[in-house]
Amino acid sequence: MEEDIFTLAQHYRDRGDAENAFDELKNQWGWLGYTTHDHARSEMMTLFVALVYNWWSLFTRLSFPNKRAEAITSRPLLLHAIGRKTSHSNQSTLTLTSLHAEAGTIQVAMRAVAGFLGHLRSITEQLKSTERWRLILRAVVRAFPLKRAMKMPTAEFHTA
Repeated sequence: MEEDIFTLAQHYRDRGDAENAFDELKNQWGWLGYTTHDHARSEMMTLFVALVYNWWSLFTRLSFPNKRAEAITSRPLLLHAIGRKTSHSNQSTLTLTSLHAEAGTIQVAMRAVAGFLGHLRSITEQLKSTERWRLILRAVVRAFPLKRAMKMPTAEFHTA
């Protein structure tokens, strides 16, 4: 064995983290199985679940940048709120009122996300969508302990 015991332990933890994502997809997001034998519908539902899981993972990483929030704890924490949309002078405002016991924590997280997205909107009006996504992805992964230089994706991102 060429590596020391601490490096080996980190590899083991990394492997466990990778398995945790699949466990969460199966048990928290419904990827355990489908009742249809129609391959096309099963594949479509699998892709929907994966898409929602990915968006939720990005959102929770923006909300809590220093930790990975699992669905079993983050969904009840962040989804138990009452929302109200108000409009005035051609501007819409979304007001969220949390009923959760950790409302203070949620408020700090939502203000951080709203501040980041507001800042992004103010500085990226002239940027292409790929450049905007690059900034969002950098913000999402800023807390990851990367040992190698991260290469940003070159594929085009398409938004509706």
